[in-house]
Order: sequence, then C-alpha cells, then structure tokens
Amino acid sequence: MNLPNSITLSRIAAVPLLIWVLSPHFPLRGANGQQEFIAAGVFILASITDGLDGYLARKRGQITTIGMLLDPLADKLMVTAALILLVAYNPRIMVPWIAVLVIGREFLVTGLRSIASSEGFTIDASEIGKLKTVIQIVAVVAVILNHRWDYWNWWGFPIGVHLIAVTATYWMTIVSIISAVDYFVAFWNKIEHASSSRRKRRTSVLSRKKKAVEPASTAVK
Repeated sequence: MNLPNSITLSRIAAVPLLIWVLSPHFPLRGANGQQEFIAAGVFILASITDGLDGYLARKRGQITTIGMLLDPLADKLMVTAALILLVAYNPRIMVPWIAVLVIGREFLVTGLRSIASSEGFTIDASEIGKLKTVIQIVAVVAVILNHRWDYWNWWGFPIGVHLIAVTATYWMTIVSIISAVDYFVAFWNKIEHASSSRRKRRTSVLSRKKKAVEPASTAVK
C-alpha cells in the first residue's frame, strides 16, 4: 500500500468518524461548541487529503488502479455522509432537496465518467467543478458551525456565521447544477466526436475494400 492510497483510505476512515462526531451520542456535546469544532476539523482535514493524495500519486509516479477506484469512492462517501448528516443536524439550512440535488450531481458525474472510460476517453475536471468543491467545503463547515452560532464576535468585528452558511449552501447548489450541465455537455461532445470518428473509419475501410475489389472484377472481364 503506497502513501497516496493510504491517504485515500484515511479519508474513507474519516466518514464513520464524522458520523460519530455529529451523532447525539458524541460525549463532547455542549455549549462550548467542541462537537462543532471537531466535526468541522474532521471534514476540513478529509477535504485536504482529497487533493493531497492525487498530487502525491502524480509526483511520485504511484498512480494505481486501486487508487483510481478508491479516490472517487472516498469523495462521494464523504460528501454524501456530510450532507445527509447535516439534513438532520441543521435542517433549517441544509434542507433535503438541496442534499438530494448535490448528491445526485455527484452520482451523475461518476456515471458519465464511467461511460466515458468504457468508450475510451476521459472527462477532465473543469474549473467549475473545482469551484464547486471549494464552495462545498465552505458550505459544509459553515452549516456545522451554524448549529451552535449565528455569528461570532471576532475582536470586535461581527462575523455572520448564519449568513455565510446560507449563502454558501445556495451557491453550492447553483454551482452544482451548472457543473452538472458542464460535465454533461463535455460528455456529449466527446461521445459525438467518438461516434463521428468511428463512422469515418468504417467509411474509409469500406472505400478501400471497394477499390481493392474493382480491379479484380475488371480483369475477369
């Protein structure tokens, strides 16, 4: 087991940890906000490993089949678990339809990439997809913290935790929709290009066969 794959596995292991921290049975629940801080920290650390494992795999030349399988699986598990937990943990912001829409986008993209791979091409992550990931991290962390605080008084400056949570959540939703459309358009263009290339190859092969047959028929005459 190489280092990048170990980091990916740690992200998968963080999923049950996040579930436990956000559960009613977590022992550090209280007015001081230990539960919220620990949950936010777990999610932030897991999100950091998302980029770290891929970077190390490319830099060290340790891109493996198991890593290519585990990395997207770890991402989907973490996002799905976080959003489902937040529907129960802070339902005034993370309403069910938002969670279903964002999770549905994740599975749509995974399905498109699987089909693309079976067709022999890839769909690269777009800038919109990367932006969605950043907004998603901000939204999840803010919604967790907003369970305890509506605002912070930071050295005399009020920070609207509730406002950040609401804004980031709806931006996450909007960007998720735009990103899903962007991935689908990229997928459709690749499929059309691949189909067009196959048609051209078949036409070219048939033309060559026809030309090869014509002199033989002429010689018989």
